[in-house]
Amino acid sequence: MMTIDIAGDIMATGIRLVLLISAVAILPSLIVGLCVSVFQATTQINEQTLSFLPRLVVTLAVLIFGGRWMLTQLVDFTVQLFQQSAALVG
Repeated sequence: MMTIDIAGDIMATGIRLVLLISAVAILPSLIVGLCVSVFQATTQINEQTLSFLPRLVVTLAVLIFGGRWMLTQLVDFTVQLFQQSAALVG
């Protein structure tokens, strides 16, 4: 039987997984953006591509190298969710 506690645990696990996966994708981009901003502030170069291109490259690299792990985490969560739903219904 599905109770509010079980539904809350499932939602909390899903939200935690989304935060983990998005943090893995976003944090390297934020760090590179900060480094580029400091570089631009010290050299007074205000080129838009200088701030955009390194973040894009880092984000794509993280998605290429970490995409398999991210997909595995999502698939494992989905399989676990379906296994739990079968046990909760019957």
